[in-house]
Amino acid sequence: MNNTLKYLGVGFVGGMIPFAFGFLLSSNYNTPLSEQVIDGDRVAKTVSYNGMPVEGSTSFVEASENTINSVVHVTTKVVRTQVQRDPFYEFFYGPGTGGREFKQYGSGSGSGVIVSSAGYIVTNNHVIQDASEIEVILNDNSKYTATVIGTDPSTDIAVLKIDAPGLRPISIGNSDDLRVGEWVLAVGNPFNLTSTVTAGIVSAKARNINLLSDRTRNTNVPIESFIQTDAAVNPGNSGGALVNTKGELVGINTAIASQTGSYTGYSFAVPVNLVNKVMRDIIDFGVVQRAYLGVQIADINQEIKEKNKLPSTKGVFISSVTENGGSEKAGVKQNWVILKVGAKEVNSVAALQEEIGKRRPGDKVNLTLRTEDGSEVIKEILLRSADGETALKSKEEMSKTAALGGTFAELTSKEKKELNLSFGVKVKTLEPGKLKSSGLSEGDIITKVNQTQIESVEQLTRLLNSAKGGVLLEIASESGKKEYIGFGL
Repeated sequence: MNNTLKYLGVGFVGGMIPFAFGFLLSSNYNTPLSEQVIDGDRVAKTVSYNGMPVEGSTSFVEASENTINSVVHVTTKVVRTQVQRDPFYEFFYGPGTGGREFKQYGSGSGSGVIVSSAGYIVTNNHVIQDASEIEVILNDNSKYTATVIGTDPSTDIAVLKIDAPGLRPISIGNSDDLRVGEWVLAVGNPFNLTSTVTAGIVSAKARNINLLSDRTRNTNVPIESFIQTDAAVNPGNSGGALVNTKGELVGINTAIASQTGSYTGYSFAVPVNLVNKVMRDIIDFGVVQRAYLGVQIADINQEIKEKNKLPSTKGVFISSVTENGGSEKAGVKQNWVILKVGAKEVNSVAALQEEIGKRRPGDKVNLTLRTEDGSEVIKEILLRSADGETALKSKEEMSKTAALGGTFAELTSKEKKELNLSFGVKVKTLEPGKLKSSGLSEGDIITKVNQTQIESVEQLTRLLNSAKGGVLLEIASESGKKEYIGFGL
């Protein structure tokens, strides 16, 4: 695709946009949302929609009326702090001294969707990222200050909460039931035009638009399995609702393909079945419980088909199997082909990632696979987290090893000896966040934070998670050279 892919937020709208996904579904997700409870309040009813044929002239009045009061306008104020180092001062007084802070002020705008009468709102992470203040404006123009319950950059989903009476949560549909060619509506606030409704059709499903190709080196591989539509959306629609003709939420509008920054015919939404899982995790655990099959996969093109003597391009090719992962433990082999997840056929990486993305660590899933000799087998896979665990973790537990988009690991005795270090912590993985944007890399060794010597992972994460203003990291490279990275919070 030659067009530039852009987020739909007003304010800080850049060129190429980062974002993505990956999740899980345990057996309790079979419970209809009408029976799920958030903080004692029932959330919007889940309705399975199989797509009704449209006859004659189509009216979207009912769908619009059922939706418009459930979509909100989200505005943000952002204060960015940067630390400028003074090399001359540091020469005399040491690294990290003499730094000056500079503040930059800005604002942003997007949309959100009310999903619970208790005040929970789903939006895009990029709409509220780095915001110091978040305000939600309802369709009746009443305004409320919102708090962030949690975010998931890997899916570009965030959950907010407001304290307001008489909220009208949207009805939740089933994105799996959407069909290409089905009518959908996009509801949001483009260019700050409140409560705008546009119509189009589903152009494609499980669309991978390579929006996060620069992040594929990370452990947490994003899921790109968007609903593509031709409903007109523009900057400001980010976080708004994609609904079917009954007014049931089927996706969260997130990105457009454009060379100008405005709508040119293509828009992309995160499927609501993924959104629902992420939302539930954030509300219930404070973090997303992401699971993995334990394989490296690829779409089957003609080259892979011929090289591996495959009978067709159907399925998803397994290029490698992760050591000690769920698939290896179940006996899955390299060069096999995944044909089905449960009863559902998968013919692309995006479709497979979406299916696994609805599940959690500890869930079991049956894969139908074609072996190298052409026979089909079914393997039950126990899904695991990135750390190889099957147990779910709380936000408090995860915060002990994660901060500012990074996860960390203790140095082994061998590593300390090779690096001639007696202290320090290694960067294990990096997702979008302050650490990655400041130039930190996976494998770097953090030895000091603001002149404090780092002795453990828990100490490092505690310092980073509680830091305010400027942060200066001392980094030790493999060559033994020390470098310094500074950034503001």
